[in-house]
Amino acid sequence: MATIKGTKRQARKRHRQSLERRMRNKSVRTRVRRQMRKMRAALTEGNADQVREMLPETISVIDRGFRRGVLHRRTAARYKSRMARQAQALISKDA
Repeated sequence: MATIKGTKRQARKRHRQSLERRMRNKSVRTRVRRQMRKMRAALTEGNADQVREMLPETISVIDRGFRRGVLHRRTAARYKSRMARQAQALISKDA
């Protein structure tokens, strides 16, 4: 951060805090997206065993994103609902 003459100490601190939060949020968001991408790949492959194994893990990662404040509550619920519905369709079709 470039220091600007006359900037308040509080403003510099707030900027520093926002950068730290941004890095934390980015890592959580990346983890959620990566896990959802893996889950979608397993769904398109049609591998029911892998989907059955990954579903709880994926839901847990999405919930963690919501708890950290990266995802909105309803967005997280929508993601979980769609994943569970697709997984259930694949598992019931396979069984």
